[in-house]
Amino acid sequence: MLGCALEDYGVYWPLFVLIFHVISPIPYFIAKRATYDSDATSSACRELAYFFTTGIVVSAFGFPVILARVSVIKWGACGLVLAGNAVIFLTIQGFFLVFGRGDDFSWEQW
Repeated sequence: MLGCALEDYGVYWPLFVLIFHVISPIPYFIAKRATYDSDATSSACRELAYFFTTGIVVSAFGFPVILARVSVIKWGACGLVLAGNAVIFLTIQGFFLVFGRGDDFSWEQW
């Protein structure tokens, strides 16, 4: 948000990265819904979901770099967007690591 809101930058193109933040967990949700076999360590559907999610995350980091490279946004705004991407995607990963294990969640692990 700072890459768009600060007076020095003033361009709102980096907000399109929010689309990547919204769609990044969708392949995981689809794969989790499609495969109920929790005993298997790997499945083709789950691996395909990881592949698509990786592509979305890499695209979210590449998009501001491309915008900065063609001088649509400034490099300072690009750096702020990349830092925000790191925070958001680490938060999403942390959420899935803590709450995505299934029904055996208990507060005693804290």
